[in-house]
Amino acid sequence: MDFEARCQSIREVSKWAPVTWLCRIAEISRAGYYKWKKNIVLRVKRADQDADLKAHILSIHRLRPYFGYKRMRTALAKEGFVVNHKKVRRLMRELHIRSVIRKKRPFAGRKPSVLFRNVLNRDFTSGAAQKKLVTDITYVRIGHEFAYLSVVMDLYNNEIVSWELSERNDLKLVTDTVKRLQCGPALLHSDQGFQYTTQSYARLLEEKGLTGSHSRRGNCFDNACVESFFSHLKTEKLYLEKPQNLEEARVQITEYISFYNKERFQNKLGDLSPIEFREKVAA
Repeated sequence: MDFEARCQSIREVSKWAPVTWLCRIAEISRAGYYKWKKNIVLRVKRADQDADLKAHILSIHRLRPYFGYKRMRTALAKEGFVVNHKKVRRLMRELHIRSVIRKKRPFAGRKPSVLFRNVLNRDFTSGAAQKKLVTDITYVRIGHEFAYLSVVMDLYNNEIVSWELSERNDLKLVTDTVKRLQCGPALLHSDQGFQYTTQSYARLLEEKGLTGSHSRRGNCFDNACVESFFSHLKTEKLYLEKPQNLEEARVQITEYISFYNKERFQNKLGDLSPIEFREKVAA
């Protein structure tokens, strides 16, 4: 048994046996064990600090997707996080994010991004169900890592009508969310995230009979309703229960969306939940 394993065993058994006696049995010094234990605490603390930094990096990246690691370091410093640029670069790589600006490549033929007109234009009201939809992605902290949640909200009653959770913030996450939609012709509004400006996304909207709409770049208020939902989800569920793996996060999100749609009353809806409002109007 190596030194790490022996120290781990002492840590587990020390709840009911003296450390000095356990160290003698394991044939390691008390000083060596306590040094190892101190390093464990430091590693956990460092992992928590990295997780907090990742959360801030993701928030900044959503508003300023053109920031590389150098500008990201400056933005973090303005928020009070003094971090070495090498660490910022490492964390951005772990999050699979990078500046949307790319160096020019010596070949042609790349398909251009698709940009829709801002049809929604902050008109967050709808006279009928499944006619005006908004979609967005947020990060979900699971232990020291992150997952990504994509949702579609119906602006008629703020109901979440489709969602997907993934370990990767990629095009598949978005397309899987849209494919789950069961509606007729409707408007689907999003920000200008890279997934929402691809040819593949535009073709999927056309196949589903959906009209695309994009927010202005870097303006989160153009999609304020779904941002509000994300805030409620995190403060009322995820920050309290703190999922430690993807399956725990999936269960907690499933529970909250069910509660949000069926039970969580909203002042905008006359103190009814989204589904109660829809059913009352349909009755």
